[in-house]
Amino acid sequence: MKAKEQTRKSNKRNVWLEYLIVIATAFALVFGFMKPFVVDAFNIPSESMEDTLLVGDRILVAKFIYGIRIPSIDICILGFNKPKVGDVFVFKPPPEARRKSNFIKRIVGVSGDIIEIKKGELYRNGVPVEEETYVKRIDNSPLHLMDFGPVKVPSEYVFAMGDNRDNSNDSRFWGFVPCENIRGQAFLRYWSWDKKADLLHKIRFSRSGRIIR
Repeated sequence: MKAKEQTRKSNKRNVWLEYLIVIATAFALVFGFMKPFVVDAFNIPSESMEDTLLVGDRILVAKFIYGIRIPSIDICILGFNKPKVGDVFVFKPPPEARRKSNFIKRIVGVSGDIIEIKKGELYRNGVPVEEETYVKRIDNSPLHLMDFGPVKVPSEYVFAMGDNRDNSNDSRFWGFVPCENIRGQAFLRYWSWDKKADLLHKIRFSRSGRIIR
């Protein structure tokens, strides 16, 4: 009986060891070898994408989805997919934004689209856009009823806006995003940490491991 018990305990240890190896390998791939070309991790620092993304969310970004850019020679390969309306994406902001750190926003217009905002409501090609599922609004914000445009998105550019529409520094203020500045598409919240919460509620378990839409 003692031998069987020891065998069971040994098997359990082996299972846990295998899990740890798999997890460690996955993290090594994501944050090591795969990071420059395939997947990268980002931390959400601001409120501009609430409630889709909260401050403290950790996300994974698919860098390959729009093609893989090789930094040393600045060539993009395997670029079969184009940025599309609705994508949540990470990008290097244009010089007009006067920021060097990466931004994360939602694409609301692609090449050829006519973008206009009437009293805070987004129109694309003259048609009002249904955004209730992801847009957050602040009634007392000076941007709540702003007008903008119309403007036409140039070729090889996109128009980006934050989901927290009345608290976002985006294309309304500094213009279009060049497609060559796009780092990748955000696809997964793998972890979420609320630094303002008490010790027992710092980890947002309900947000972790969720697909970003």
